[in-house]
Formats: sequence, structure tokens, C-alpha cells
Amino acid sequence: MTSAKVSIIIPTYNVEMYLDECLESVKRQTLQDIEIICVNDGSTDHSLSIIKKYAEGDPRFVIIDKENGGYGKAMNIGLDKATGEYIGIVEPDDFVPLSMYEDLYNTAKEHDLDMIKADFYRFTRDMETGNMSLVYNHLDKTNTWYGKVFDASSEPESIRFIMNTWSGIYRREFLEKHHIRHNETPGASFQDNGFFFQTFIRAKRAMIIDRPYYMNRRDNPNSSVNNKEKVYCMNVEYDYIREILMAEPEVWENFKYMYSLKKFHNYNFTLGRIGDEFKKEYVERISREFKRARDKGELAPEVFRGQEWENLMFMIKDPVGYYTKFCLQSKNERILERKVEKLEKEVDEVRSSTTFRIGKAIMFLPIAVKKQVKKLIKND
Repeated sequence: MTSAKVSIIIPTYNVEMYLDECLESVKRQTLQDIEIICVNDGSTDHSLSIIKKYAEGDPRFVIIDKENGGYGKAMNIGLDKATGEYIGIVEPDDFVPLSMYEDLYNTAKEHDLDMIKADFYRFTRDMETGNMSLVYNHLDKTNTWYGKVFDASSEPESIRFIMNTWSGIYRREFLEKHHIRHNETPGASFQDNGFFFQTFIRAKRAMIIDRPYYMNRRDNPNSSVNNKEKVYCMNVEYDYIREILMAEPEVWENFKYMYSLKKFHNYNFTLGRIGDEFKKEYVERISREFKRARDKGELAPEVFRGQEWENLMFMIKDPVGYYTKFCLQSKNERILERKVEKLEKEVDEVRSSTTFRIGKAIMFLPIAVKKQVKKLIKND
């Protein structure tokens, strides 16, 4: 294809359980003039055969079958192959509403945008009932940016938006002009962070809209966010982002404070994700990183909110104390919460039992009736 309005890249690795839902949602888009680039990154399950099933008889599909090289490399191969006017990204365990790309494309064309992003849902699904639990995610929690064209390259505050690469589309010419690509580290190691930063420091015409489209799954046990052993991959990604920003002194001066804020947020996200056995060492590592940032003038208290600045200073000054307060205590609190939940469940089971209901009823019966009921129970 040479004239697609949107090229949709789907980097795929061992997601056979979710892939049908994903591909069905993309194939049935109301915007028909699309290119669907499926990059099979060395899957060892039935993912490739599922892709081939959907591609049969549909020339919009482009299948790239390669040996495993990680999310970043798979995405970059897809970007190199794309021919569309705009680029969309769909993770293979997610799915999208049928009008998503038509709506985003029309708005992008109307306003001549380098990129447009929309609000989205995070969801989990009960595998027995199929019921979904949805959480609406607003890109802008201040509700001041929606529906406006803005120059992201001169607005560091826009970096504060919820970080993702898949809830919108990007003009391919814009990506090619600045050679915006993903870091090619092994596995799925949060390489979307670097892509996110690059788009925001370069886009002259950007927009976000307060309509939710993209459906982001949070219950895939094989997702990188659930991998408790990937300890330092986020640190590697932020070293990569720092190099990109510092390559141009003006860009670094403009974005360094928001870079440090995002790094603080995502390092704490990592701290909550990794295994307990790694947390003390991780806190000590990031404490040293932020101490260097403070000493180099890369931190600004005004960009932090609530208790964030105080917490960061606490981490720098006393990493062991930070670990004790935010990791050990949190772990003990989680254990206590689980015990309370277990007790509450046992109480509920008792309350719903026939014996409990009869006993409760007996307490409110007149004495004569109580005696009669007891007699009946005894006879039974």
C-alpha cells in the first residue's frame, strides 16, 4: 500500500490469548484506508498463525516475521516499513473502539497536527464471566489543555501528561524528519518512555482530546509491568532519554526539570513493581542518581506536587529510611490488609450460612415461639 491514511503497528510476542480481540478491533475500523503492520517478534506460541488468519484476503495487512529482538527493535522495523500519512500503535493484548482512527485522523487533518492523543481506559477482565472493570484515565488532570493546538516543543509542562504512545496517532513525516524511534534494548523494557519524550520535545502542533478510545489491558501476567525481575530497565531507558535531551543544550535546559519529575514518578512505579528482594538496593541506587541531579541543578521544587518534593529530599538524604517507610511498612500494611480481607470473607460466609440466619431469627422471636423452633430443630 502507498496511500494509507493511518499505518497501525502491532508489535507481537506470545499473546495468543488476547490477539484475536486486538486484531478484530483493528481490522473492523470505520476508517478503511489503513495499513496494519504486524511485527511478529519471534513468537513461540500461535501468534503468527492467528495473524495470518486475519491477513488472509485482506491486502491491508503487512506481516513481518523476525527473530526475537525486543519491543523497541520490533517497533522500529514497523516504523521503517510504514507508508501511511499517520502512525498508530496498538499493543497486541489491548484493543481499540471501531471509530478510534477515523476520529483521530479527521481531527489531525482538520488542525494539521504533528500528533494527537486521547484519553483512554485501563481494564481488567474476569476470565470466568467476561465482565470488564474499567478505569478512565485523563491525560490532563488539570483539564486546561484539551481541544487546543499547542507547541509541545516549547511547553515542558506538557510532559506532565500521562505517559503512553498508543492512545493517539503521529504524522509519519514528523517522525521521519526528527528520526524518532525506540531504544532497542532487550525485551519489552519501557522503551515507550523514550519515544514519548522525543515526540513531545519535537512536536510543533499537538493536541489532546478528552474522549476515551484506547483500551489498555492490565491483567496480562506476561506484561513487562508485571515482571518483578526487570529491575534496572527503567534506569537504562532514562539514561537513553537524558542523552537525547542533552544532545541539544537548549532542549536540555528547557526540559531537564520535567525530565527529573518523570524519572522520579517512573522510578517509584518501578519500586512498587519489582520483587521485595530488590527494593533496598534499588532505593540506594536511585538515591545516588537523584543526589547527583540535585548537585548539578537538575531539580526544581516547583514542578513537584503535594509531598513529592519532601519525599524526594528524604530519599536523597536517608535512602534506608525511605526504604523502611515506603517499602517495608507498605509491605506490612499489605499483609495486614490481606489478613483483614480474609477475616471479612470468613465473617461474610458465616453470616450467609443457614445456621447463622436461623440463630439470628431465633433471637428476635418471642420465648414461646423460640421453644417451638428449638423443639422442631431437635426433632430434625
